[in-house]
Amino acid sequence: MVFQASPTPAFGQADLSNCEREQIHLAGSIQPHGALLALSEPDCTVVQMSANAPDFLNLPEDLLGKSLEELDRNLAKQIFAHLGKPLHTIPVALRCQSRDPSVNFDCLLHRPPGGGVVIELERAEPRVSLTDHIENALDTILASSSLESLCDEVAKAMKQLTGYDRVMVYRFDADGHGEVYSEQKEAELESYLGNRYPASDIPQMARRLYERNRVRLLVDVEYAPVPITPRLSPISGQDLDMSICFLRSMSPIHIQYLKNMGVRATLVVSLVVGGTLWGLIACHHYERRLVPYDVRTACELIAEAVATRIAALESFHQSQAEVAVRRLEQRMVDAISREGDWRTSLFDDSQALLRAVESGGAALLFEGQVQTTGEVPGTQQLREIGHWLDHQPRAPVISTAQLESDVPSFTSLKPVASGLLAVPVSAMAGEYLIWFRPERVRTITWGGNPFKPVLIGNDPSDLSPRRSFSQWHQLVEGTSEPWTERDLTAARMIGESLTDVVLQFRAVRMLIAQNQLEKISRRVRGSDPPVIIADGNGRILLTNESFQGLLKASHPHIEHIDNLLRFVTEPASVREVFRSLLEDGRAWRGEIGLENEQGEVKPYRVRADPVFSAPDNLLGVVLLFTDLTERKAAEAARQRFQEDIVAHHRLADLRLDSKADLLYRNLFSSVVGNAQLAALEIADSTDLSRVPGHLKSVRASVERTAELLEHMISHSSGLLDDERE
Repeated sequence: MVFQASPTPAFGQADLSNCEREQIHLAGSIQPHGALLALSEPDCTVVQMSANAPDFLNLPEDLLGKSLEELDRNLAKQIFAHLGKPLHTIPVALRCQSRDPSVNFDCLLHRPPGGGVVIELERAEPRVSLTDHIENALDTILASSSLESLCDEVAKAMKQLTGYDRVMVYRFDADGHGEVYSEQKEAELESYLGNRYPASDIPQMARRLYERNRVRLLVDVEYAPVPITPRLSPISGQDLDMSICFLRSMSPIHIQYLKNMGVRATLVVSLVVGGTLWGLIACHHYERRLVPYDVRTACELIAEAVATRIAALESFHQSQAEVAVRRLEQRMVDAISREGDWRTSLFDDSQALLRAVESGGAALLFEGQVQTTGEVPGTQQLREIGHWLDHQPRAPVISTAQLESDVPSFTSLKPVASGLLAVPVSAMAGEYLIWFRPERVRTITWGGNPFKPVLIGNDPSDLSPRRSFSQWHQLVEGTSEPWTERDLTAARMIGESLTDVVLQFRAVRMLIAQNQLEKISRRVRGSDPPVIIADGNGRILLTNESFQGLLKASHPHIEHIDNLLRFVTEPASVREVFRSLLEDGRAWRGEIGLENEQGEVKPYRVRADPVFSAPDNLLGVVLLFTDLTERKAAEAARQRFQEDIVAHHRLADLRLDSKADLLYRNLFSSVVGNAQLAALEIADSTDLSRVPGHLKSVRASVERTAELLEHMISHSSGLLDDERE
């Protein structure tokens, strides 16, 4: 069956062939437990309204074209006090009254992209203090030492806070599929723990909205949508953008999906890690359920802290991998000095090599030779794999968990090599370190058949989301356990270390075996890390293209390592290092600044090693350079993070009574503590290119949390007044 899909179906006009593109943010209607008004600025005239607004707010039927002050002076006065704020990302919340002082409303204000101000109102529930609950949840989050314990504790805290029948922490994988990673539920309910759901269950448009609007509430799947009138905004001439409206109607397809699942009400809270939707906290109820503003905000505060802790835990695991890699690197360097080769040390502790990425076997292809440990394919097959790798796009890491599917000619290898993880050890073809994982025949439990998301009735136009969510078991063959982000990071680091070690090894051989000069120097010249090889007097024998690219084009050719002093930032200290290197044979590890081709000074780590043919016979020296730009950027980002946390402490400017000040500053202190711990662990991450972005995301989360806390302070001021009385 071929669907003729429209490019961008309007809200409510999509079917399962094109729901990925449904304009769900242009719903044009709301859920009936609240009312919506859209005002023009600066006159604050009502230009759009939900059809139920007059009755809901006890106002005249004809609201359009009238100023809010004319309609309800009391409500207008309370709202006008907040219109000087940006109101673009997080709605401002306030507890307010209309003309009838006996009726309280929770009111949310924001400015949509098309202009004007949107006012959403719901009838206020009696105030309750959530401070202790939030504080306990934050303490538990900060104390969690693993992802599993973190998600389990969050599910417990959220169920206690919200009272839903089922609370799940839902995690996305690299393909967008979701898994119920943790669950808390009522005893009589079937467990969904471990169930997987296909990526198609949550369209990309919905995922993008989850990143913008972090809390989504559906009170009752049986609700009758209340239309916005007029449909098009007189301000923009287009549909009202309802991306961050909490009352926004849900897609009819999503409603049908929940009905098929037997769910009556939902609350979904986003987990955004490093600016990307990592997962969801999904709450299901089997009766109608309305959650008030303060509980929803508490959920969002907790989710922000959880996302920050996830980023910290993932970075911590990567830093642990770095420790193991550095130990391996030191063994190889020692082996070169002791035995003149590094390969034996790589396989001396073969379990350490395999544990680094949790593999079943490993093979080294180097200079035409093959060395292996564990369960691996045969030698000829390994050479064929090396040839296949040569024809893949050049990358620091090449991985697959389904080698049979990627390369059908390797089908016979799947018992030991369904998964492959490879890193180049030099710039030469055919030189790789490769890890293997065996086939893992396993059963994946899906929440319904993922291959039949559409049910077609007698009428071909009768399309519906699948109606069965009974566990559907899929037998998966020909794949291995997937490589994790930690595995890929560890492999990349080992590959980088091996590249340096191989380069040093070949430089040593060049100095010792002059008869092989041309062959070895060609390999050195083609290597990636910048290198200088000099004789025992400091005369430069060879520099590779990578090193030559470090200096400005106007710099003359340098013939002696002392000539380099003209281009470094601290020549006096570097001169002493070179003297000690050549006269005393003392190795050095340090940092220098070099002027690059654009005239900018860039930082480099230098590893300078002497090479001896006998204890007192210095053959020469090898200098390897590593660009520290990303490391310095990461350190600068961390410094900015710490300064921003102090400088932009939003609550410091608030003038609150002592009780409110104590309550919310304590909460914010817990949030800041969580963020600072995360910053330390993120800054130690091995993937330096991602550190500034992750720290920026954590900083944004702290700022978002501060803003949410401000809203809670304003909203809860009446509760504090009541408690004082």
